[in-house]
Amino acid sequence: MQIIAIRASVEGIEFEEGALELMGEIGTRSSLRYAVQMLTPARILGETVGRSKINSENVMEVDKLFFDGKASAKLLAKSEGYMK
Repeated sequence: MQIIAIRASVEGIEFEEGALELMGEIGTRSSLRYAVQMLTPARILGETVGRSKINSENVMEVDKLFFDGKASAKLLAKSEGYMK
């Protein structure tokens, strides 16, 4: 979570309570790269509804909208004949 917090700080992104912890859980489940890449879409999503800080709802919505590398590979493996 410290890496995500540092990256957010560098980009000027602020979190509400619980959102950073949720991003840490998602990073543990998928990858740190995926969690860090979620920062900007979550910020944009929050700004579109008038928030200045990322909250847990923003994080969950972005997680639903995008696939991490593992989920993408799994989806491609299930789609038989796609890569032929």
